[in-house]
Amino acid sequence: MAGAHTLNETERAVQERLDSLPIDFEAMAAVSNLFRAANAVRNHLERTALAPSGMTWTGFVVLWVVWIWSPIETRDIASEAGISKATLTGVLNTLEGRGWLERQRSSEDGRLMVVTLTPAGSKLMKKLFPKFNDQEIATVSQVARGDLDKFTANLRSLTRSVEGS
Repeated sequence: MAGAHTLNETERAVQERLDSLPIDFEAMAAVSNLFRAANAVRNHLERTALAPSGMTWTGFVVLWVVWIWSPIETRDIASEAGISKATLTGVLNTLEGRGWLERQRSSEDGRLMVVTLTPAGSKLMKKLFPKFNDQEIATVSQVARGDLDKFTANLRSLTRSVEGS
């Protein structure tokens, strides 16, 4: 339970409160449950897979982006991670201080910063990601294996529809 009320209690209270309004309850339930599920998954992964390495969710996402796209400009990291440049600066300071990545001025444009993963950062991600993936497997275990492709396709479709607007 994420808050003081169960999912069923919350949905019942919302139905009672909004019953007189012209609301599409199915759409509202889908979006609110997506939000609640995303937060629950994030909290679970942070607590089980990331906390033992002293990693936050945002720190992990930034390391992941740099791991996949290294070298990468800071503005692109912020965009890929879905965070502000100000938030990114603090996260990069922490990750750089731990020796997991390095920042350098771009050789093409001195105003831009380029980030690369250090060997220690690469070693960490190679060790951490399988543990993270174990928790991803546990997280989706309630979805039938045969339904995961459709579930994922629906999430991608939803993402594309809102990112395209």
